[in-house]
Amino acid sequence: MPETALDLTLDAARLTAQLVDFPSESGAEKPLADAIETALRALPHLTVDRYGNNVVARTNFGHAERVVLAGHIDTVPIADNPRNVPSRLDDDGVLWGCGTCDMKSGVAVQLRIARTVTAPNRDLTFVFYDNEEVAAHLNGLGHVADAHPDWLEGDFAILLEPSDGQVEGGCQGTLRVFLKFSGERAHSARAWMGDNAIHKAAPTLARLAEYEPRKPFVDGLQYYEGLNAVRIEGGVATNVIPDACTVVVNFRYAPDRSMEEAEQFVREYFADCGVEEFVVDDHTGGARPGLDHPAAVAFMAAVGGEARPKYGWTDVSRFSALGVPAVNYGPGAPLLAHKADERVQTAEILRAEERLTAWLAS
Repeated sequence: MPETALDLTLDAARLTAQLVDFPSESGAEKPLADAIETALRALPHLTVDRYGNNVVARTNFGHAERVVLAGHIDTVPIADNPRNVPSRLDDDGVLWGCGTCDMKSGVAVQLRIARTVTAPNRDLTFVFYDNEEVAAHLNGLGHVADAHPDWLEGDFAILLEPSDGQVEGGCQGTLRVFLKFSGERAHSARAWMGDNAIHKAAPTLARLAEYEPRKPFVDGLQYYEGLNAVRIEGGVATNVIPDACTVVVNFRYAPDRSMEEAEQFVREYFADCGVEEFVVDDHTGGARPGLDHPAAVAFMAAVGGEARPKYGWTDVSRFSALGVPAVNYGPGAPLLAHKADERVQTAEILRAEERLTAWLAS
């Protein structure tokens, strides 16, 4: 177990190591949430609130704009790998450990800015939340949004998820549906006595093979939609004609579609494929990047590079639902998240701290 106090005088790279040394798998974030709350309450320019294991700190200088910096404090389960806990810094400036990339390096940047930017040019809100890596109904940001939406008010939000230090605007929505077909069982030696439910799914699979992805531009970023079968369930035994089949379809859609429009599109796309039952299993909407907002324009000028679309789903969607345009921006390579050999370049962490500080303190 690490020291119970966080040292916010450390630079963001060394603070990342300290955060990694607090094991905080989803559902076990309380010690880290306690440490974050204690560290933030020691800063007189912040008002600090807590809801469960979610900590929100805010400045209240009366500026015309408010920027929200958000990050989750949980990690996936620690792999059986000695590199994961405690953290380890190698000779090449690479910090190893569970959560280094996803996303304790981003959380460290948040904490450093909370301590060092005491007179920001915009009012700031810092959100540290639990249970991001598990089921959506457990997500701490969602709980705060439901119980205290006023805590999350802002003009622009940045989720410090790993993005290779590049701005990734908004996110796509994701819809998962079950397309169900029924038949009649029979012995496979007398197949004519039954009705093969798996065969009935053939038109749906053919329609999926014909799909041409839509590639719309949203706020200057080009998204790439996808409609795919991700699982097929059916069959009783190798000598039985199946009486049921389900094709699981995932639709990743651009943030210019509403949730209602996305579902309507999928229903209409398979309307003549013989689907007997259409079941929505999971659905979360996308988020527009809002890169034309003045705060976003200033942010892009400060951090540099060209904004990229976020093809996956992230919690920026929750800010979008609250009317707050949001982007993803943080140190670390997304492809290293959740890996047994998770790691991050310390130079990336320091660069993110420097750029965000320059933007908010100028």
